[in-house]
Amino acid sequence: MVIATTLVMIVCMAYRIPYAWQAATYALLVSRESSRSTIKSAATILFVTVLSTTYILLSIHLFINNPSLHFVWTIVTLFVAFFAITAQRNYVAAVAFVNTVCIAIPLWDRHLSAEANVEDMLRLCLAVLIAVAITSGVELAYLRWWPGSEILSSIDERLSAAHDLLSYYSKGCPADPPTEQKLLRLGSLGASVSRRTLRRSNYSPDYVSVMAAVSGLVGRVVDLVGALMEVKVDWTAKDQGRLHNIATALAGIRYAFLNQRIPARIQFDSGEDPVGPLLGELEQVVSLIPLVCLSPQLGDEYAPLPDHLPQSTLLALDAFTNREHVRFALKGCLAASTCYVIYNAIAWPGISTAVTTCLLTALSTIGASHQKQILRIAGAIVGGFGIGMGAQVFILPDVDSIAGFIVLFVFATALSAWFLTSSPRLSYFGIQVALAFYLVHLQEFTFQNSLAVGRDRVVGILLGLFVMWLVFDKLWGELAAVEMRAAFSSAVRSLAQLAKGPVSRDIGDEIGRSFALRETINANLDKVSAQADGVLFEFGPSRERDLQLRTYVRRWQSQLRALFLMRIALQKYRLQLPGFELPELLRVQLERYDSDSARLLEEMADWIERNEPQLTDRGEVFAERPDTTVDRIAAEASAQLPAGRAQSLTSLLRGIHNVTTALASEIMTRQVVTQ
Repeated sequence: MVIATTLVMIVCMAYRIPYAWQAATYALLVSRESSRSTIKSAATILFVTVLSTTYILLSIHLFINNPSLHFVWTIVTLFVAFFAITAQRNYVAAVAFVNTVCIAIPLWDRHLSAEANVEDMLRLCLAVLIAVAITSGVELAYLRWWPGSEILSSIDERLSAAHDLLSYYSKGCPADPPTEQKLLRLGSLGASVSRRTLRRSNYSPDYVSVMAAVSGLVGRVVDLVGALMEVKVDWTAKDQGRLHNIATALAGIRYAFLNQRIPARIQFDSGEDPVGPLLGELEQVVSLIPLVCLSPQLGDEYAPLPDHLPQSTLLALDAFTNREHVRFALKGCLAASTCYVIYNAIAWPGISTAVTTCLLTALSTIGASHQKQILRIAGAIVGGFGIGMGAQVFILPDVDSIAGFIVLFVFATALSAWFLTSSPRLSYFGIQVALAFYLVHLQEFTFQNSLAVGRDRVVGILLGLFVMWLVFDKLWGELAAVEMRAAFSSAVRSLAQLAKGPVSRDIGDEIGRSFALRETINANLDKVSAQADGVLFEFGPSRERDLQLRTYVRRWQSQLRALFLMRIALQKYRLQLPGFELPELLRVQLERYDSDSARLLEEMADWIERNEPQLTDRGEVFAERPDTTVDRIAAEASAQLPAGRAQSLTSLLRGIHNVTTALASEIMTRQVVTQ
């Protein structure tokens, strides 16, 4: 990132290409998961930049001569930009569109000729082209010498740490300090980096769903193994045997991932657990990992759904059905429009960076906790006042060439990149340091002598951050614990809709509905994880209850992700796709079972929202169905389907039933209230 950003800066400064700060920002924000992903990202950035520039030039032509219409155009453009941030499927597409809007709005407010503004818009495309070419070249060279998958590397590191610690315990020996410290570090880091990488990647929706579930389960394994470190007991021979089995299972899972294979299914012998539920829950979580990987032992049931509808490469499939997208766009538009009105009302165009800050901050605040706002403010102060204006006073007066500036630039970029690539809890600080520094020093082709320019840009950044905090946290925000509960409940309710099966006879419409629900469920589960991190930063009289709720939800989320993936597999039978047709009687029985399961999921969602323990009886009634509906389906499948397909359907259905009943039993026996 430092090499790419520095090369971009040198080219833009040496050849006097405007918008160097824009080009440098790309080097920090573009995802880098694989060489293929990098090429696709580069093409997407160029395409979206040209497309958004065309939109701006064509639309502004209609409104530039009327101040009222120009104002309306600005508000509508801001709304579209924030909608693109949350409803996009491709992260770099949102980056390209938002950055173009950041340039266009203050640019077309200038009292210059239209020809000058059009030329600057075209120069923006040139800067983007240079940034994309340099960043792609550096990334391809990096991948040539250090190939690997960021997602699988993160999972392997966590599995290795958990395996090493359990191996010590299974032998009756205390773990060595480096092993314990590594596990504690990974536990504090969490799985948020993997979630961010998956969200910004160009992987297929099926792969993202599976790897998000695996990443969450592996993170839960690290938490549980870390909890075993706090349990000071003497392990019995039976306990050591269980620990050895878990360590062996983790080694097998790790070996399968390293060889790009799906792990074999795992079953543990249940028994008494003298240290509470830790070992039992650890066995349960480990056994779920192969299950969510869609094990081939269940046959062809886990082949992805056929794509009867053209996949959107830019917008999520639930972009126009999920109200959260519009809600986020309205909040962001309100914040940016407020900044726009303020700096125009007081005739202070130097603080127009407030609008830029709102848009760029929103790129990394989806699901962020409210308390992280202090990191963004601190980043603006450090990058703008500390490094940016400090360099103007103490360093740049003694620098007479670009070589000296490169040293300063590399230092600031390296500091920003180091924070940006750490835990997302600190990444906001890194991007704000870089943004503030670039806005101060990369807007002209000479050293900035006036402190007033740097002051205005930093004040604009602080204004944008303040308005974002005011709108997102105070006027239109809730506690992280409340949002976590709501997101989890929404995910359960959406899963109930998925379980109900076809509501339309048109196969294309039904598959489109299925994909839209999958997008919504994935988004809500990611939001649950992000808000769970935010709960740790909230304080108040309800903190103890919130932390207890966080513990429960994180445990339930692993089971819900596993149930979600198995439900996706069962959809092929409900849709009667070619090769998965069922006899009429079997189809009716499966539909009846799914209807009961969907009702239970809806009642679970109601309980989570209103905390109604009397619904526990419903879960107990549903849990009796393995002797009724599931067994009848299994018997009917054995009689009317080939042996392999019958076994696959039965295994899949029993897996769904076991996870559903276990999840219902856990949720409906908890009484956690968050006000």
